[in-house]
Amino acid sequence: GSPGEPRALFALPAAQGPLPAPRWPIECEVIKETIEHIEWVPPEPEPFCQPMAPDWAPAALGEEHGTIVYHLSPAPRGSCFTRARIGGAPGPLSSPAAPLEGPQDTTLLFESRFESGNLQKAVKVGPYEYVLTLRPDLYTAKHTQWFYFRVQNTRRGPLYRFTIANLAKPKSLYGEGMRPLFYSQRDAQSRGIGWRRVGADVRYYRGGGREEPAAFRLSWTARFPHDGDTCFFAHSYPYTYSDLQRYLRALAGDPVRSRYCVVRALCRSLAGNTVYLLTITSPAGAAAKRAVVLSARVHPGESGSSWAMRGFLDFLLSADADAQLLRRLFVFKVVPMLNPDGVVVGNSRCSLAGRDPNRAYGTALCGSFPGVWHLRAMVERVLAEREVVLYCDFHGHSRKNNVFMYGCDGGGAGAGLRLCQRVFPLMLSKNAPDKFSFPSCKFKVQKSKAGTGRVVMWRMGVSNSYTMEAAFGGSTLGGRSSHFTVEDLKSLGYHLCDTLLDFCDPDPAKFQQCLSEVDALLRQRLGREPGSGGSWSDVSPSELESSTSGSDSSVSDGS
Repeated sequence: GSPGEPRALFALPAAQGPLPAPRWPIECEVIKETIEHIEWVPPEPEPFCQPMAPDWAPAALGEEHGTIVYHLSPAPRGSCFTRARIGGAPGPLSSPAAPLEGPQDTTLLFESRFESGNLQKAVKVGPYEYVLTLRPDLYTAKHTQWFYFRVQNTRRGPLYRFTIANLAKPKSLYGEGMRPLFYSQRDAQSRGIGWRRVGADVRYYRGGGREEPAAFRLSWTARFPHDGDTCFFAHSYPYTYSDLQRYLRALAGDPVRSRYCVVRALCRSLAGNTVYLLTITSPAGAAAKRAVVLSARVHPGESGSSWAMRGFLDFLLSADADAQLLRRLFVFKVVPMLNPDGVVVGNSRCSLAGRDPNRAYGTALCGSFPGVWHLRAMVERVLAEREVVLYCDFHGHSRKNNVFMYGCDGGGAGAGLRLCQRVFPLMLSKNAPDKFSFPSCKFKVQKSKAGTGRVVMWRMGVSNSYTMEAAFGGSTLGGRSSHFTVEDLKSLGYHLCDTLLDFCDPDPAKFQQCLSEVDALLRQRLGREPGSGGSWSDVSPSELESSTSGSDSSVSDGS
């Protein structure tokens, strides 16, 4: 590589030896079994369920009278990260699950001490009914959203009810028909079926407790397909740090793809896990190429962003003619998992610093947020030698369906530039009309978002700087009203590639067409006549936004 670039690194092992095991904070217990799931796409779309009245709350569940059947001791309050080791806490494992009393005992056995797992406590409140508590992001008392846990000792037949009692957000797609994900090991082994949507009577409502901040509850019922099965529930399709390492190892061991994809360490996380940087480009003519920078998984609970990134990498590294063209035209700098520690421990938003890394780009200290600090420094180095035509950070969104982007319109710039920032998302919506919603896109730079990757890269001079948000739920577009599959999420990565070629096409026809469409849309929104002249430069970004973004424009989410 050029001077100043870290050398090609195989902390990534050669294609044989064992993968470097994830490093965990010293207080986390980790079971020895490897948890892996098959990848599967359901043959039929999985529709949203009928949303239940939000004002409904069940009779008191009586947790205080229930039996605790699983309990991990929480990290002491006010503690902070000290050190990490492979395999987490040393010494023998504790037994958080209550032992069964014999073959007739139908109590479920819960477990979450594996990569990305999150469940702190389960209380049995009826023969087949459980109230669950999630573990907050480590070293914080908040951000409960992501869940992923295992249950064993299932019975086929009875209707079970699960209620997660301490979710953080007042509004959720679970209130609009989204259903949780379920995985049966027996179905995976014998029928090749993977993660699927389950749950009837899915409800999202405010808990009755006095607790501050208010806790929200998610409740659903489900039946298990088999007796004595090992099953999992999750908020979104899991994609762990080990999944990424398996993918990168296959890349590194592939004589074709490794010719145009170099895998290096961008840096190490606080726990000492490698944050990987991929440089993808065809070997020739690098000096004249423009750059594209992509990142994902700064928020560990937004696992769909890893599937979109997987789709992007699958396409860009393929033999497809368009992929070859993209590698000839651009240098891609890709950080597929910015916050590996958060992913390993099953956090929703934070790194082990106990804060949201996507608010730290403006002020990040190398010691507290190494991934964010080194990504920013890398982009500064790239900008010193070439134009960065696009920065895109992949996220997940919990309150709005479909896929959309947040861009940066700071006002003040010339009208032309302000329209141009809307062209890439409009093009993407034309390439993925059944998933991507241009009307859901927003371009206002809010004060609260000043420390995000998107805003900081834009201020550094990347005018096409975006956050791509993919709903945890699914799509309501193009006649669909169904959940996203893993394939839907991966296809976002392919569509991003298409759109880049449209956006940079030497024939300006598509760009011009989209520019005039954006112009017409904005005039319509402002009630100005098309072609009436008048400059955009005097219209504030908030005015352009107000009539479109619906009621939730003030609430920040994924980005």
